[in-house]
Amino acid sequence: MKRYIPYIAALLFATQLSAQHHIRLWQNGTSDKISIADASRITFTPGEMTCGGTTYRLADVDSIIVVPEITVRYDGATASVSIPPSIEKDVTATINGADVTLTNTNTSNEIEVILTGSSDDGSLTYNGDYKATLIIDALSLNSNKGAPLNIQCGKRISLELRDGTTNTLSDAASGLQKGCLYCKGHLEIEGHGTLNITANTRHGISTKEYLQLKKSTGTINILRAQSDAIHCGQYFQMNGGSVNIDANTLGDGIQVEYVTLDDDITLDPTKENNGQIFIKGGAIRATINSQDCKGIKADADITISGGDIAITAQGNGSRGIQSDGSMTIGTEDSPTTINITAAGSKCTLPECAADPHRCVGIKLDRDLTINAGNITIANTGSKSKGIKIDGTYRKHRTNATVSATVDAAQTIIFD
Repeated sequence: MKRYIPYIAALLFATQLSAQHHIRLWQNGTSDKISIADASRITFTPGEMTCGGTTYRLADVDSIIVVPEITVRYDGATASVSIPPSIEKDVTATINGADVTLTNTNTSNEIEVILTGSSDDGSLTYNGDYKATLIIDALSLNSNKGAPLNIQCGKRISLELRDGTTNTLSDAASGLQKGCLYCKGHLEIEGHGTLNITANTRHGISTKEYLQLKKSTGTINILRAQSDAIHCGQYFQMNGGSVNIDANTLGDGIQVEYVTLDDDITLDPTKENNGQIFIKGGAIRATINSQDCKGIKADADITISGGDIAITAQGNGSRGIQSDGSMTIGTEDSPTTINITAAGSKCTLPECAADPHRCVGIKLDRDLTINAGNITIANTGSKSKGIKIDGTYRKHRTNATVSATVDAAQTIIFD
């Protein structure tokens, strides 16, 4: 049941807070950010409230909270942190040169951390047990010790690329970091900014649990990765944005693996989308140079219901898309176009000696269902293959266009 009086009281109280706070209003699953200055101009009419020219129906409002803002500013070899007095008892900052550690002990209220400035040897480590939002605002951060952005929080973390900004992260050439951008929990990326990542040790972006790119996501460029460009557990969901994976990536483009429990028991793939990939929109551009690597790889099923995907698999034994489960392609969320060039030949790595497989555009251990969309696979590598599946191939006769050779255990074409 929605209780509007506490929400309104929070808004009125917010006018007494400093500019280090703002109001976050959720309605119908989406949120709006209202500055404290704007909050002082909120007016109410029966069943509605108006702020900054926007009118909100209280019947649609899910929640209204006051969110404190922490600012971390990098300036060469130093960094400074500004924490609102209202949360000083909960949040502590440790600064060593330009290496900042924030620890949040609050487990009931969300905070926002704004990261801005530039450092050639700096980092942020965030510790906490409650969801938070990190906003990167024209940030250029390189670490010579580990990951420039290390989020040690197992809850939902929203990473916002501030609109119109270009942001750069690069990590140390050696260290224990799993990724240049690492998140222990769930990471949701949004905001119409640009994020450039150079990973000199392992993955570009690495999350222990799911990674979601929202519709508002801008551009993510993985300029270099010593392993996978994007590596996550549980599932990967792309609703929008652009992901560009450079040929300097030495592992897979996007890889999703099963999440296991502490006793090494793998969670059921049908629960919490474990091991799956969902692509509903946006654009993916990837060039895969290394042998036996994949442009998109999932431990379980892949579902594509929109998006523009272009992959060049030019490593020997490489695959454009690979799933240990099944794949379904449609256009339920947006138009779907998949273009793959299988440019590699037979894998020559020692570990491939028992299975010297060739380059394949799409390789599935189970079924492929194409309800709609345009799929094109060009085979330019020596004896490369188009689509190879170990299960059943189903294609809609009129809504789906497939230009590729298909090697399947069973083929069914239906209207």
